[in-house]
Amino acid sequence: MSPTMAQISDPKIAFAYLRPACVLLTKEPTVTNVETLSAQLKEVNDATLQQLQEYVLFPLRFVLKVPGPKKDKLVQAVAEAMSQVLENTCVQSWETLQGLFSELCLCLCSPTDPGKPADTSEELKSAVLRCLDALLHAAYGDIVFKLFEPIMLPGLGAAISLLLALGEKTKSRGIQAAALKCLQALTLQCDCTQEHIVPSSEERCAIGSTMASFLPGITTAVARIITGDLRQGHAVTVRAIKVWSRTVGLVMEDAQLQASDPGKTPSPDLGRIGQLVVRRTQDWVKSTAGKLSVLLKKIISCTSAHQHWRVRLEMVELDDHLLARCSQSLGECVGPLLEALVGAVNDEEPRVRKRCEAALREVSQRNQSGSSNSKSSSSAQTFTDVLSENLHSLTTSLPRLMRTSDDQKKLFVLNVFLGYLKVLGPLVSVVLNSAAHLQRISKALMQVLELDVMDVRIVEERSYAAIIETNADSHDSHTAHIQRKHFLYFTDEKILSVLMEICRTLGYYGNIYLLTDHFLDLYQQSSAYRKQAAMVLNEIVRGAAGIAVATEAQGLECHVQGYSATQEDLKVAVVSVMEEYTSLKNWHLITVSEETERDRQDQQLLSPSKLLSISNSHLSNTIADSLQVIPSSFASASPSSSTSTIHQLNSNIWQLCIQLEGIACFAEALGGDFRPLLMTSLYPVLEKAGEETLLVSQAALASMWDISKACGYASLKELINENSDYLLNDISVNLQRLSQHPQAPRVLTVMLTHSDCSLLPLVRDIVQDVLMALDLSYDHTAALFCSVLHALMKALARWFPSSCGRTSKSAGPKQTTVHKEVFNIRQFLLDHRKQKELAEGIGIEEDDTEDLEVPPPTECEDVEDICGPDVKAELPSHLSITKDVMERCIHLLSDPSLMLRLKVLDVLELCVCVLSEKENELLPMAHRCWPALLQRLTADDPLAVLRAFRVLCTLGETCGDFLRRRVSKEILPKLSSSLARQAPISAKAGPVYTHTLSYKLQLAVLQGLGSLCQRLDLGEADLDGVCEACLPYLSCRQPIRLQEASLSVFQHLIQVDPDTFWFTLNELHCPSSYIPPHPDLQPIQLNGMGRPRDEYSDNVLKLLREEFGSVAESIHQPVG
Repeated sequence: MSPTMAQISDPKIAFAYLRPACVLLTKEPTVTNVETLSAQLKEVNDATLQQLQEYVLFPLRFVLKVPGPKKDKLVQAVAEAMSQVLENTCVQSWETLQGLFSELCLCLCSPTDPGKPADTSEELKSAVLRCLDALLHAAYGDIVFKLFEPIMLPGLGAAISLLLALGEKTKSRGIQAAALKCLQALTLQCDCTQEHIVPSSEERCAIGSTMASFLPGITTAVARIITGDLRQGHAVTVRAIKVWSRTVGLVMEDAQLQASDPGKTPSPDLGRIGQLVVRRTQDWVKSTAGKLSVLLKKIISCTSAHQHWRVRLEMVELDDHLLARCSQSLGECVGPLLEALVGAVNDEEPRVRKRCEAALREVSQRNQSGSSNSKSSSSAQTFTDVLSENLHSLTTSLPRLMRTSDDQKKLFVLNVFLGYLKVLGPLVSVVLNSAAHLQRISKALMQVLELDVMDVRIVEERSYAAIIETNADSHDSHTAHIQRKHFLYFTDEKILSVLMEICRTLGYYGNIYLLTDHFLDLYQQSSAYRKQAAMVLNEIVRGAAGIAVATEAQGLECHVQGYSATQEDLKVAVVSVMEEYTSLKNWHLITVSEETERDRQDQQLLSPSKLLSISNSHLSNTIADSLQVIPSSFASASPSSSTSTIHQLNSNIWQLCIQLEGIACFAEALGGDFRPLLMTSLYPVLEKAGEETLLVSQAALASMWDISKACGYASLKELINENSDYLLNDISVNLQRLSQHPQAPRVLTVMLTHSDCSLLPLVRDIVQDVLMALDLSYDHTAALFCSVLHALMKALARWFPSSCGRTSKSAGPKQTTVHKEVFNIRQFLLDHRKQKELAEGIGIEEDDTEDLEVPPPTECEDVEDICGPDVKAELPSHLSITKDVMERCIHLLSDPSLMLRLKVLDVLELCVCVLSEKENELLPMAHRCWPALLQRLTADDPLAVLRAFRVLCTLGETCGDFLRRRVSKEILPKLSSSLARQAPISAKAGPVYTHTLSYKLQLAVLQGLGSLCQRLDLGEADLDGVCEACLPYLSCRQPIRLQEASLSVFQHLIQVDPDTFWFTLNELHCPSSYIPPHPDLQPIQLNGMGRPRDEYSDNVLKLLREEFGSVAESIHQPVG
């Protein structure tokens, strides 16, 4: 029928129209006939069809009643046709309802075993379930309640068993969901959009009594569906949760149980059916609640952290539904229900959170009103008491759950913990006044937050000035390298995030004085709790300041005001915690496994008698924690240094890191009010920024950044400069008592590293103090102060940059002129004649006098400049300091300690760079340091030789001609012989050789030799010696980097004397013959002509092509 055609509304016409199809279907039950009738039914309107309902249903029911097997397609077609009728009409007859209900159930069950579903097609099952659902929705008036009369228990039970089997065993999600929806409709609790019958309280009580018989079966089977395979999809799970909650809510409803008469015995007319009737007595309710509690806990554990948010939302609905209707009858379930509801407060899905918060508000209001009206002792318990008891029991079991559960379960448990705190809100401060609660919560946090401190890399990693400086200008670049903490009982970052939020929430709602005092007690009691207590304290202070806390109302609406921390309260708490953190026994801890050079120097400075007088008050605590305090703090505990394990060292490192993070948290909490506290806190943080242990120095640097941001400083430079007056005052005082404050030089080092030249006037006097202390006790303080001098010189080099590298600039023009020069034979012959005459002694006197007359005046002028202080202007401050430092370096260059000599060479190199802008100051100092430097170059450990050669290259860059003769006589012969001696070894060595010290020394010498020769403008003999030593390194058998370094030497040498080295390279390998431009000229014969390709060919060709390409081309051109 087309959509525009009107439907038949006259019953007589409709009867006449439908009658032939109904009669035919009764005679011939085929799919075609069923489809014909179904098509005709669409042409009759609903009101007319209602009058003809039983007539139309008769042939369809008749087909189902015909004995014998029937095809699936036929039964499916009949079910679809019946659905069409039932969806558009109402069933007004009990006989029709009962008959159809039984017939449809028979279509679903197996003929041989009526308790199990038939092995039919999925399409058939789906059609029958749709029809059954339509029937239950179509049942009219009072007749539907007859289904729940005791006499119907067997039939109802069979239908429920069948639907449960389909919901649990079928693989099709659609059939599972449809079966569960039918089960929901069967108890008159369907939630679809159609109109439904609303039962009265008496009718609801009757339904509940009947369904009590099936409660065990329904709840057990549906619980299996809910906790079953995740692959069944969220829709099935959601529908199953609805069935479970609505069924339990119907049978265990408090209002029904109070109104019903459990003593009423079933009618004797029922016979054996009477045994199926369940009487809901108090004992039955108590027993059932216990069994339901077991199922409920299993359901909650599987669904509370479900991947799909709709499942989690439905669980919130279940909690709310049961708490609203069955809170008294399900006494044992109230705890788990409340726990699940509270756990959803922190759900990542906003819709779940919003529904949960609404549910919690309703629960709290019901309990508050119920506690004042109810006479029973169980309901008199207020909601707060329930929450606080649950919180107590949860914190008791928290350590065990964190040890035994998987990460998903741990996350849920912690979310529940956090949920309780949020729901309690301001009442947290009241709960924490209970010593039992506070003790449980604190001990649970201590155990859960225990760190895994067995990673050896933490102890091994060392910080270097270069690393600190690269990160000094950027907070992000530094924090990117911060090591994340590893915990014993969890690995997921989300778990740590929730734990930290728990601590912040405690701080936000709790009494800041009570909490800081309690956790400081734990911090002091045992070293086992120290790191965890510090972590908790840090977050409590942040929470009290309202940082990163969800402050919206989550649950309880009460008149009790929680504790609110003022800025003054925060400040008092911060000061007390910070004093404990930075106390001698908690700040100066062992962080290295073996005695480093610095530690040995530190220990030599320490006076036991002086230190004991400082730390006597803490002596009793120190014996227990002696492994944590550095040997310098207590002389009697010094053996602990040698017995310290990695575990203890890592523990100390992490403790310092957490305490440094704490100071940053306190600055963030107080903001601008933290500025006055910088006088006591900044100096200790700078101490740790100078630590050798990488993790500690990184944490200190991050802390400095956070402090500067919190206090309104734009950078670390501004932070240090603004507070430099009292920092430098402390350093100055502590340098005079170095035995008690061996870390003072580190603070100065960090200040120099992160400041600018505006600090120089302030720091000048302290530098003099350092140099004075160094002069008075070289043996004891050299290593300690050398790092300070190094930082000072690096700072001066950075603040007052000078042009050290001149070679690269001067190399360019020479090369271009060589390439652009036009070859002129006439000029060449004239030059050749002049050179020949000079070689024979003709005209040499004039040249000699010219050569001899020029240098002496320069030397005299230099001498006069050095020896004439009256004429000299006063040196700038930075140059004066550099000269003083260089003086000390000259003395320290011969120190027995290799590490110290290496450090001094680094300082010396920086001194040369800084002084290079004043040549008349640099040259005398270079003259003075030469003998000691020569010793390092020629008779020292290879490491020192390597570093000394670098200093020599820097001197060559800056001093130039001044060093020519010294290098020529004293350095080049030894370097050349060393290179020549090592060349065969490196040519034959394997890949491991590149990791040896010999290789590094060869590479350094080759990389620096070329520029040194060019800068010093050495003579032919010296250049020949260098050339001879470096030629073997052009071999392709040498390691690649040595070949590259050798190429760089020849590139520099070619700048000095292109003709000589063109000839030298062509003697090795000549790529082509050179034809004279005129027949009178003799042909050129070179040893490299016609030679077969060898190990040198590639590198020689590369040099000739890159350095002499244009010259080689000009040779072939005729003379112009």
